[in-house]
Amino acid sequence: MADVYRWRLAPDGLATRRQLRALGLRPGGQDIVAELHRPRRRKAPLVAYLYRIEHAKPVRPMTPARADALAAAMTARRTCSNCRTDVGYCIPRSLGMCVPCHDTPTSSSC
Repeated sequence: MADVYRWRLAPDGLATRRQLRALGLRPGGQDIVAELHRPRRRKAPLVAYLYRIEHAKPVRPMTPARADALAAAMTARRTCSNCRTDVGYCIPRSLGMCVPCHDTPTSSSC
């Protein structure tokens, strides 16, 4: 069972994923050491997982192949499935198409 700390009371040497990333590190397969609970009114507390900084590994460098794959994925997220154009923003999954195509009424007869 991981230790549980209140917000801003975690000991030194522990960091969240975001804090590790800011240091140029990643958890590197290590288990969660502790949880950080931030109290919230009328809702469940926010939980952040903590990792040991000394066991963290450096972030893997971006290779040309990974950069190409990321660019292709982002292009796919911006391309409308209806009009096949790059709309310049990530298309909402709830719509499935760009906003102009979604807002345009279709002429269908029943």
